This record gives sequence, C-alpha cells and structure tokens, in this order.
Amino acid sequence: MIKRIVEQYLLRLAKQYPVITMTGPRQSGKTTLCRAAFPHKRYISLENLDSRRMAVKDPRRFLADLTEGAVLDEIQRAPGLLSYIQGIVDERKEEGMFILAGSQQFELMDSITQSLAGRTALLKLLPFSYAEVYGAGRKKPDLNTVLFTGFYPRIFDKRLNPTEALAFYATTYIERDVRSLIRVQDLSRFETFLKICASQTGQILNLSHLSNECGIAVNTVKSWLSVLEASYIIFLLKPHHKNFRKRLIRSPKLYFVDVGLAAFLLDIQDAGHLKNHPLRGALFETFIVTEMLKERFNHVQTNNMYYFRDNVGNEVDVLMDMGSEVIPVEIKSGQTVADEFFKGLNYYRKLNPAVKQSWLVYGGDKLYREGGHHACPYDKIAEQFGG
Repeated sequence: MIKRIVEQYLLRLAKQYPVITMTGPRQSGKTTLCRAAFPHKRYISLENLDSRRMAVKDPRRFLADLTEGAVLDEIQRAPGLLSYIQGIVDERKEEGMFILAGSQQFELMDSITQSLAGRTALLKLLPFSYAEVYGAGRKKPDLNTVLFTGFYPRIFDKRLNPTEALAFYATTYIERDVRSLIRVQDLSRFETFLKICASQTGQILNLSHLSNECGIAVNTVKSWLSVLEASYIIFLLKPHHKNFRKRLIRSPKLYFVDVGLAAFLLDIQDAGHLKNHPLRGALFETFIVTEMLKERFNHVQTNNMYYFRDNVGNEVDVLMDMGSEVIPVEIKSGQTVADEFFKGLNYYRKLNPAVKQSWLVYGGDKLYREGGHHACPYDKIAEQFGG
C-alpha cells in the first residue's frame, strides 16, 4: 500500500473531531485509506443495497448497532443519516466516532453543512500525487508516461493497462454517477461532451463553444459541468479578483482532475503518442495544476489558486494567493528554459511590485534561479509547494 500524505492529518483530526468527512472522486483511495487508518472500526458501504435500505428506512435502528461508531462509505447515498449522527455525537461527546466518505461533493457538502457544521473535519482525497507514486527513491518514468498513465490508485495497485482501466472508469462513471445525478436521455452525447471537455483542459471555459460542439443548450452545458465538478472529474480555476486597472478575463479555466483520464478521452492510446501531440502542453499544465491542488488538499489546506489573464492576452497560469502575498507560477512543458517562458511572470511583476517570489515549473530536471525567478522541475513540486 502506497502511503498517503493526508493520513497523518486524518489520524490527528480524528482525535479532535467527532466526525471526519472525506470526499474525492471514485477510486481515489478513500475506502482503502479509511479502512487502513481505522482497522478496528466497523466498515459499512452504503453502495450495498441492504445496508442502504436500512439506513434510509430505519436510520435509528441502523445506527443503534454502531455504538462504537463506524466507517460509513458512500454516505451521499443516505444523507438523512447525518442528522441522526449529529444527535449521537452531541450526546456521546467522543472524538473520531464516525468516518464518512463520499464521492459527490456538492450534494454531500450541502448535507454536511446543514447537519454537522462545527462537528466534522473536512478532507479531500484526490488520486495519487506524483510524490506519493514516484517519490522516496522509486523509479521515475519519462514525462510522457506520467501524463499517459495518470494517478488513479487502482492502475498502480493492480498494475493495470491505463487505457483499459480508464475506459472502464469512464463507462462506470457515466452509467452510475451521471444517471444518479441528472437525467441524460442520450448517453452517447454526454460521452461526446466529456471528450470535448478533455480537448479544452487547460483552457478558458467557453460555454458557447461547448454548446455548439455538442449540439446542446448552454444551460445543459452548465448542468453537465456541475455534475463533472461535483464528481471530481473536472475543477474550475477562477480568475484572480485583483484587476490592477486592467480589463481581465472573468471566465474560469477548465482542468481535469486526472491527466490520464483527459489523455484517454483524447484517444491517446500510448505514451509515445504524446511526444508530438498538439495538446501535450495543455496536458502538462493540467498535470502541474492538479499536483499543486493535491499538495494543498493533502495538507488539509483550502484551494488558494487562481489565474491571471487580461483582455490583450497577458497571462500567468497560476497565482497562489497566500493572503500576505501572491506567488505567480508559470507552467511550460519544454525541457529547455527559454526567455519567453518568463514573459508572463515579468509582466505580472511589473503590475504587482509586491511580489516577492515567482516560479516557472517546466519539463526539465534542474532547480535554479533565472532573472529573479525560480525554475522548478515538474518532479520537485512537492518539495517547493507542499505543506
């Protein structure tokens, strides 16, 4: 079992809060982690029809058997349990009683905020980070293999063929999650929508383009994007709010949570196909941005990432808003650093002289300073941006 960075925080928080709630995409390792971290707790999956039926129809009886608490998986299947759990933990006043896991963030979080506000710690577990899979002296593959394989734990645990595993994942997701969240009359059209979204990863969200390409209404596009976001298939990077008297782009940027899934949806069948693929740069950017997001979530920190782009095309891929300072980060897939890589960083530093440090994350292997900027190899993100 590959050690998860967030486990140390999970165990600490279980000593401080009566309920722990962990969300994340399907097959990100939530079940494995929770069962390993709390081996003596009873485990119940609400995907099981009998368990779910009892939890929904007779929640008091269902919880009466769990006097020592439990790990309750896929809790979004029985959100009515949460108000009863609230009563139990308020009465017992014990820490770490219930460990809740779920794979749909919006519906689950609504229930959590209503029933367990102030009683639960909230964690997000995305698929493996690069540091978890390839760190600690493990053999590191070439970058194209990293982008092609992605980071879903099952691929590494079972040594699966990424194309086959991701094909099954996509089919399962469409059949189970999409049908449970929205009524899609034509699943093939939703599959097309997924592929078009993959072709837009790393780009500014254009609702009209997605609408025209898929032949669906803009409101349907918004609904389907919400489903993808709620299920941790995509996330939207918002533009930074400070405008410096510039006209800024206001739409978010779209990213897939797993770069391997995006590559699969682009019909990339082999790591070698990425060498000259026109979207290799966008996939590399997706990989880096999601790695930065994982570092935040793995250390139980909120998403503080934005991007900057004005109406004439000046941009910085990521702005990390640290409160007291903003750290701009540019992302380039090239192995050799060129002066043009720093164009956006130089422009932004002129706009915002308060910037103390700026970073280039690139496809090479050397960490150094260049013209007042830090250049960071892609495999050193955890060391530079973690914690």
